Amino acid sequence: MSNIPADLRYAQTHEWARLESNGSVTVGITDHAQISLGDLVFIELPEVGRTVSAGEAVAVVESVKTASDIHAPVSGEISAINQTVANTPEKVNDDAYRAWLFKIIPTDAADVGKLLDAAGYQREIGE
Repeated sequence: MSNIPADLRYAQTHEWARLESNGSVTVGITDHAQISLGDLVFIELPEVGRTVSAGEAVAVVESVKTASDIHAPVSGEISAINQTVANTPEKVNDDAYRAWLFKIIPTDAADVGKLLDAAGYQREIGE
C-alpha cells in the first residue's frame, strides 16, 4: 500500500503538490507512481522560467520499465528545479515525498485547493 501524506494535495496524474509559506508550490511524484514505475534511471526537468498550464506535461521520468510524463498540477511559472534528483533519480524511489522535482509560482494559489486531498487520491488509486 502506498504512503499518502495527509498534508499534501494530489493530481489524478500522480503528482503531489505542497503549497509553501512563500506562495510557491513544490511538486513531485507520488509513492504510488514511483512504485508503479519501478527503479528510476533518468529524470528530465523543465526549464526555470517556463510558463506552464495545469495538466501540461512538463517533465519526464524514465524507469527500467517505461517513461512517463510529469504534469504541472497548477498553472504558473517554474521557479526552481531539483538538480539533485536529476543527477540521482533513485532518490525518488527512496522517498518520493522528500525528492521533489520542481517548484511553481502559481497563477492562482487557490488552484492547489482544487486538487485531490489524501482520501480522494487514495480512492483514485483504489487503495
